[in-house]
Amino acid sequence: MEIKGDKIQRMADFSTLMQNIGGEVCLKATVHNIREFGKIAFVVLRTGRYLIQSVYDEDVCADNLASIQLGCGVKVTGTVREEPRANGGVEILLSKIDVLSTPAAPSPLNLADRTLKATLGTDLEYRTVALRHPRVRAVFRIMDTIETAFREYMSSQDFVEIHSPKITGISAEGGAEVFRLDYFGMDAALAQSPQMYKQTCVAFFDRVYEVGPVYRAELHNTSRHLNEYTGLDFEMGFIDGMEDVMQMETAMLQYVMKTLKERCAYEIDMLKIDVPEINAIPCIKFADAFPLLKEMGGGKNRNDLTPDDEVLLCDYYKNKGLGEFVFVTHFPSAKRPFYVMDDPANTKETLSFDLLFRGLEITTGGQRINDYNQQVAKMQARGMDPAAFESYIGVHRQGLPPHGGLGIGLERLTMKVCGLSNIREASLFPRDINHLEP
Repeated sequence: MEIKGDKIQRMADFSTLMQNIGGEVCLKATVHNIREFGKIAFVVLRTGRYLIQSVYDEDVCADNLASIQLGCGVKVTGTVREEPRANGGVEILLSKIDVLSTPAAPSPLNLADRTLKATLGTDLEYRTVALRHPRVRAVFRIMDTIETAFREYMSSQDFVEIHSPKITGISAEGGAEVFRLDYFGMDAALAQSPQMYKQTCVAFFDRVYEVGPVYRAELHNTSRHLNEYTGLDFEMGFIDGMEDVMQMETAMLQYVMKTLKERCAYEIDMLKIDVPEINAIPCIKFADAFPLLKEMGGGKNRNDLTPDDEVLLCDYYKNKGLGEFVFVTHFPSAKRPFYVMDDPANTKETLSFDLLFRGLEITTGGQRINDYNQQVAKMQARGMDPAAFESYIGVHRQGLPPHGGLGIGLERLTMKVCGLSNIREASLFPRDINHLEP
């Protein structure tokens, strides 16, 4: 027996069907819906991306309609014909139906409804079923394209993709909010961030990026927090300042949004998504944002932005016609991690930033400390023992160029692009304080 690569099947799409009007096609799909009208029935077929209408006519099809049910995997054969009222402007007149698989039980959710009529709790309870709904899964087509475009852009700018360990001996962010584990008798933790490894890799690659899981053992139960999420991270060396990092992110997001429009028109139309236009992103120092927020009824925390503050700032700049993104910079040093560089002009502030999008922080980034003595001094000032971070400090001892970077929450970005109200809707299988399955 020989295995050849020239018989690989691709998933059917509307453009392919349009090119075969009047011709016969064979399609493998799942039966999504059946609407019977006497001798005629409309059988909606669900592929991995599309809903394709087919027509069953008992005078034409060799097989009985009773042989199929919702959820069946089938291989259908039929003739493609134009139908402007059908999804994609085409339909298939069936001549043969081969049943490939049959569900053992009926679906607990009505997947044929235009929108999934289920509460978020019910959705998560039956997550593996809910994800079969076209509108639910469309979110993850959007997410896939965001992630793919991020990779493409980083690669185009000479960044090297890395894969850092997720079981670590030290915590990048510090604090108690880590998942601790016994690693063959040694204390270890799930990585809160690839931060230390990104900085290490700058020493020999100059520019690196990573797409990977991030773990936070926080007792949050909000619409914006997960205990495991996907981080889009990059770190770049030989920067002149954190503005270089902000410019890189702006250009990357411009590419991502352009790519979404080009590759996800089907999902954008289905979900009625408003993909943002990005030109220059406005920027404001935290110290300047605070009095502005006070005027708008916010600014309750003098050291950080509250969720309400993030909404107020985004609305403020949107109403001024400056877009839906805003950078907030120079956060207080006391509220930023030990590796963030303090501003030489005002050491109470840091060379750091958050990027807000539609009322939510999606990015934290900035310039890092690259000087060995400066990093040791800041750790000691915070009561940290540099010896406990020897592998990290050792990188600085051997020399690091001026560098900076950022981390983006993929689920948060997807949530806001898709106009979702809860981050769990932008996670295939959410992990929070209440969900460990499926």
